[in-house]
This record gives sequence, structure tokens and C-alpha cells, in this order.
Amino acid sequence: MPEGRKIFPLLTVEENLEMGAFRLTDKQKIAENMARAYEIFPRLKERRRQRGGTLSGGEQQMLAIGRALMGNPRLLMMDEPSMGLAPKLVEVIFESIRLLNREGITILLVEQNAKKALSISDHSYVLQTGSIVLSGTGKEMMNNAMVREAYLG
Repeated sequence: MPEGRKIFPLLTVEENLEMGAFRLTDKQKIAENMARAYEIFPRLKERRRQRGGTLSGGEQQMLAIGRALMGNPRLLMMDEPSMGLAPKLVEVIFESIRLLNREGITILLVEQNAKKALSISDHSYVLQTGSIVLSGTGKEMMNNAMVREAYLG
């Protein structure tokens, strides 16, 4: 999932989701995946006939995640999913990330909100000029003095 959502603004929510299933040929599986996206993000179902470009930033992020899920990923790479979102919607997005991970999808998350990211991560890395300088569980990283000072304030 790219930073900045990159949805198709002129397509409806439903059409955007269908674009995520472009490699699937089984119509039943596509329907199941769409139902799952709507289950995770009920707001998308409410707006399924609305053009993607008219959605709020949080709704567009939900749509981007839903579209990514349409292809049955085993790994989901997410770049700054909370960027520019209201705190309430950040909670919705992070809860969906937790849910997807519990369901067996590996999440590779790059996130500016270190506290939020560390609170849900199984394993974390701190990069400095492209090199790993620290790694550990989310809990270990939250308790690391250097991480607390530099990233958690």
C-alpha cells in the first residue's frame, strides 16, 4: 500500500475494490473478498456507490486497505497508513491492521507514529541512514531509552 492512498478518484468505492481483484478470475472469491472488505470497514459499504475522490482521508485509507485485501495477500506492505488522519480514524486503521495480522497476514509497516506502531508490532527495527541500528519486539523497543528519547518523546 503506497503512502498517500493512491485510490482511483473517479471510480466508485465498489469499482476501486474490484480493481484490487484484477488478478482473480473466480467471481465467487471476488464477492467473498468484497464482503470481507465491507465487514472490516462498514463505512465503505455505506459509500459503495460513491466516487473514491469524494471520500474523506480516513475513508480513502480504508478503501486503499480494502483494495489491497481483494487480491488475497499473505504480506501487506503499508507506508504511513496514519498519515494525515484524525485520531479517531487512526484507531480504526490500526485496529484493522491488528485484525489482519491476527488472521495471518504479515504486515510490514513503515509508520511515523512510533508509539502506535510499536504497540501493535511483533518485531520492530530502527533504521538510520539505511542501516538497522536497533531491533527487538515492540515492547522491548518501547522500553528502550534511546527509542523513548528519540521517537516517543
